[in-house]
Amino acid sequence: MSPETVATLAKIGVWLTALLSVAPAMLWFERRIPAFMQDRLGPNRVGPLGLLQGIADAVKFIFKEEFTPANADRPLFLLAPVLALIPALTTYLVIPFGPEVVIGGHSTKLVVIDSDSGVLLFLALASLGVYSLVLAGYSSNNKYSLMGSIRASAQMVSYELALTTAVVCALIPAGTLNLAEVVDYQRAHLWQAISQPIGMLVFLVAAFAETNRLPFDLPEAESELVAGYLTEYGGLRWAMFFMGEYMSMTTLSALFVTLYFGGWSLPFVDFSGLSGLVQALIGFTVLAAKIAAMLFLFVWVRWTFPRFRYDQLMRLGWKALLPLAVLQLVATAALTVGGVL
Repeated sequence: MSPETVATLAKIGVWLTALLSVAPAMLWFERRIPAFMQDRLGPNRVGPLGLLQGIADAVKFIFKEEFTPANADRPLFLLAPVLALIPALTTYLVIPFGPEVVIGGHSTKLVVIDSDSGVLLFLALASLGVYSLVLAGYSSNNKYSLMGSIRASAQMVSYELALTTAVVCALIPAGTLNLAEVVDYQRAHLWQAISQPIGMLVFLVAAFAETNRLPFDLPEAESELVAGYLTEYGGLRWAMFFMGEYMSMTTLSALFVTLYFGGWSLPFVDFSGLSGLVQALIGFTVLAAKIAAMLFLFVWVRWTFPRFRYDQLMRLGWKALLPLAVLQLVATAALTVGGVL
């Protein structure tokens, strides 16, 4: 194989290993950390400190009986969990985790797809996630599932507008759709979280809604919809939705820190004097640490804030976040033209 093929496969392997490790790690994190927040113990029996609880749950899902409702649309019912994983397993391709380095005499950029339209590719792939929720609710032939999928589609479409506008705000000063160049811009200037705090806040809130996390988990609200679009799923099919949610949280967090917190870079720190392999290791570690901080925020918010009513959720998206995002867009464009940003 050519050096380019080997480098690409290595980068894909690193990302896939990290993404597939997120779900079991978050299983422990979502239980153990909130337990300490609420003065409880949490899982502490399976392995030291309960660290093997995620593996125990995975084994349980593997051996649980699979079932399909009698009147369900079977092909769509089986397709929906697969579609839930596709966005999470493809959007990482455009996220950079280091500069261009030389490893083994071969120069490579530490991003799988170095595309000048990388952000557009990310958003296009991420938007496919809504289809899995709609198909799951429709194909289940269950009124609670159908209501959950309708909520999910309306919610995700509504908040995608604000999220996409916030992304555009971060791209304008850099003058590019290439995420590697957005990171380079922040290395030469300030993190955009400092120069565009409103855009950062809009993106953050919209990210919670896009991933159906509390306080925006109306599509699967247990108090009125049992489990929404997930009601008829169990075993590995349910686990695929579960993994898809955590992977989507991870990739969206990666986009967030890349656009607003310098991605793999650190302020006032230059890795260029180190070997290529060390630069790659440090860059991925820094990016992973920033993503982990975001995932902690997801967990913290889940156990801190109550769920919105659905009318409050839609009002926030259309009457608060979207106007703020448009205001930030106009201000950013004006400041960029004026040479301030």
